[in-house]
Amino acid sequence: MLTFVEEIVLLMLDDDGAVVPIRETTMEYVVAGAALMDLAFANRVDTDPEKLVVLDRTRTGAPMLDRAFDHLIESSETRSVGAWVETLARREAKEIREMALESLIARGILERRDERFLWVFESRRYPVIDGRAEREAKLRITGVLLSDDLPDPRDIALICLVDVCNLLTAIFSNREIEKVGPRVEELRKMDLIGREISGAVAEIERSIMIAMTQTPH
Repeated sequence: MLTFVEEIVLLMLDDDGAVVPIRETTMEYVVAGAALMDLAFANRVDTDPEKLVVLDRTRTGAPMLDRAFDHLIESSETRSVGAWVETLARREAKEIREMALESLIARGILERRDERFLWVFESRRYPVIDGRAEREAKLRITGVLLSDDLPDPRDIALICLVDVCNLLTAIFSNREIEKVGPRVEELRKMDLIGREISGAVAEIERSIMIAMTQTPH
C-alpha cells in the first residue's frame, strides 16, 4: 500500500511525467499534510481542533515519514494541526517530496528521465511505467464521489488532499466537478487535517491576491 505522500505525489504528475501546474507553496502544504495523515493512520499522532498530540514516539521506519515525525517528537511545544502543517511545509516538504519520488521509482511505478535542450537546459520528468497504483487511486476517488456510501477514512483523507491541489480536474470534467462539489464539501468536514490544509492554502491564496492588488502597476 502506498503512503498518502506517495499517492499525492504520484497524482501530481501529468501523463508525460511532469508536475502539473500547482503553486509551490500549495504543493508544500499538501505534502506536509499528507505526511501528518500518514502518521495519524499509523497511530503515531492524534488530532483535535486545538492540538496535535504524539501517541507513540516509536519511529515508523519509513524515512520520508520519520523526517516529519522527528520534528514532532523533538518539540516541547503544543501546536495545532495547522501550525504543524505550516512548520513541516516550510522545513521538510521539498525533501519529503523528493524521497517519495525516489520511493516510487524504487517500487517500479515511475522512472526518472532527464532531458537536455541545446545541451544546456536540463528538465526532469517522472513518467509512469506501472499505472496500476495511479488508476487504483483514481478509481477510489471516483467511487466515493459518485456514491452516497460511507467512505473509508483513508479515501476521505486522500480526497481532501486532491481537492486542495485542484487535481480533481485530472479525473472529472468541469460539469462532473460541479456535480460532485457538495460531496467533496461534505467529506472535507469529516477530516480535521484536510480542513486545516484547505484553510492554510486558502489563506496563502488570499494573501497573494491582496499583495497583487496592492502592487503598483
